[in-house]
Amino acid sequence: MKKMAQTLNFSLLVISLCSISECIQRRYHYINMNKNWTEAQRYCRENYTDLATVNNINDINELMKTVKDSLVVAWIGLKNTGVYKWKWSLGDPVKYLNWKTEPSTDTNNCAVMRNGTWHHQDCDVPSQFICYNDSSKTNIIESSSQTWREAQSFCRQYHTDLTSVRNQTDHQLIHNIINNPQTSVWIGLFRDSWEWSDNTDSTFRNWAPGEPNYVGSSSTGFCTEITHVQGQWNDEGCSKLKHFVCHKDGLILIQKNLSWTEALNYCRENHVDLVSVDSEEIQLMVTEVLHQASTAQVWLGLHYYCLMDLWIWVRGEVVCYQNWAPEGQYHLNDCSGEHRAGAVQSGGDHLWISLPRSQQLNFICTRRDST
Repeated sequence: MKKMAQTLNFSLLVISLCSISECIQRRYHYINMNKNWTEAQRYCRENYTDLATVNNINDINELMKTVKDSLVVAWIGLKNTGVYKWKWSLGDPVKYLNWKTEPSTDTNNCAVMRNGTWHHQDCDVPSQFICYNDSSKTNIIESSSQTWREAQSFCRQYHTDLTSVRNQTDHQLIHNIINNPQTSVWIGLFRDSWEWSDNTDSTFRNWAPGEPNYVGSSSTGFCTEITHVQGQWNDEGCSKLKHFVCHKDGLILIQKNLSWTEALNYCRENHVDLVSVDSEEIQLMVTEVLHQASTAQVWLGLHYYCLMDLWIWVRGEVVCYQNWAPEGQYHLNDCSGEHRAGAVQSGGDHLWISLPRSQQLNFICTRRDST
């Protein structure tokens, strides 16, 4: 009876922690020095992690807190490479395509679905659009006609983002939502030539109206400045001297192959802990460092607690936010064999899987808070 009471108390404890778990965030540092974009990049890499990367409007708000002067414009880490690539607004890898006609190198840099196939279209042509809501895991068609950027802003404000079409199943589901085969509907696919300094896959953009406009010539290319007014962005010649914003990541990938227990000890001795992925935001931060991994899976701070038949994080929280691959958690009732821990796929859709703790993998630690 005593053991049962202890078990119940433990269950209540870990469940209660779902609502109060800490959130790891990227930390921004405003540098009050005038440098061109390349010099600013070098300074940030030497003293922090890199020039600032921005994933969402919350990052914009955090970044702008560091900029005190409303007249200041400052470099961030987005630069025009001159090489156009198709990307999903949600940041999903582009692996599946279903073009009616293969796009040419014109200015039609956004994609609509019409009559079961994709068509490239000028992003400023008003069209209906489909949003994805991550909370309900549903796609919602919006009948109002908006430009691609307006549609993206609407979806991000009221849902999650414009929808991604990652495979034939997604394609068929979205095709079924569109009643009129002649109707053009925006999806989340767009093409641009802008890349982040730290090579992350963030497709978030916060351009001011009419930007980027590539005004003027620049032998060093075009880079991105952020203004204090609503944190909107302009493009500017990279050789211009400006203040700039660096970031320091809350996560670090360790390219050592260690067992889960060894990885846990390493993180606690050298940083803070193995990472706990308790929100979609942290999952996104994890995916940003996975491109450096040398193993197909990477350890997380997730382990199976046999006594309670629960997956829990190393900080003690029960798993609330989840990103398991199908059958990936191997819900175990028998712990007579080797205990298991959670890892994330370094490629593909970055889903979680269960592995024996003795497997040797790279791993992700949380860093100490930056000041």
